[in-house]
Amino acid sequence: MKLRPEIADQGDRLALQGSWTKGGRARDIPIRTDAQRAALEQAHRVAGQGSLIPPEKSYAQHLKSYEYHLGKVGLSRMHGLRHAYAQMRYQELTGRASPAAGGASARDLTPEQRTEDREARLTISRELGHEREQVTAVYLGR
Repeated sequence: MKLRPEIADQGDRLALQGSWTKGGRARDIPIRTDAQRAALEQAHRVAGQGSLIPPEKSYAQHLKSYEYHLGKVGLSRMHGLRHAYAQMRYQELTGRASPAAGGASARDLTPEQRTEDREARLTISRELGHEREQVTAVYLGR
């Protein structure tokens, strides 16, 4: 919600400032698809030169409104989006489904695949605002 598209949009990536993110960690998120670019263009139109929080609302008010609207359609929190992102990204980076999405577990990978797995997990960890590969087990499985 605090994202300011005018500042964050770097063409091929979003450069998120720590003050905009959960956990306060700055990070870059690659723009990889046409759908992501289209969503970002829509965010530009909505936010103008500001953030995605309407100027007449505080962050707390907008968060409450967001949660209310999620509830109306039977959803809550949306942390599952992070899981979906991590699993989709793992597939893109390795060419395989993650263990949590039905792919092979680490013990069943070849040495080359284990190297790819670790590199993918480190990339995904950074994109999610973490520094450690171990954090990805929550999203990707082992």
